[in-house]
Amino acid sequence: QVQLVESGGGLVQAGGSLRLSCAASGRTFSSYAMGWFRQAPGKEREFVSAISWSGGRLYYANSVKGRFTISRDNAKNTVYLQMSSLKPEDTAVYYCAADFRGVATMDRREYEYWGQGTQVTVSS
Repeated sequence: QVQLVESGGGLVQAGGSLRLSCAASGRTFSSYAMGWFRQAPGKEREFVSAISWSGGRLYYANSVKGRFTISRDNAKNTVYLQMSSLKPEDTAVYYCAADFRGVATMDRREYEYWGQGTQVTVSS
């Protein structure tokens, strides 16, 4: 079992930055691929970014490419999402997820474990 706890969300003005963290329990964190997804009110949960177990493969949604950076610290069992140049359309609940296969994927169906989410609100 893996438990995931997100933090770092909040209210920020357009153009600002936030860094989300996702702390994972369990000794096998370093073998998991990790992903970030988001869900805005009335919309489906969508892929944001993913990182392979080693950090060697990174994926980003086109909507965040160049503005968001995913990273991980396996020694701290934590994955991060640095968000810059935030836009009102980035407003959503952000979820981290873990995939035990270790290969980063954009498909949310491949992730076995999910956090409870953290709210990000970007004001215009």
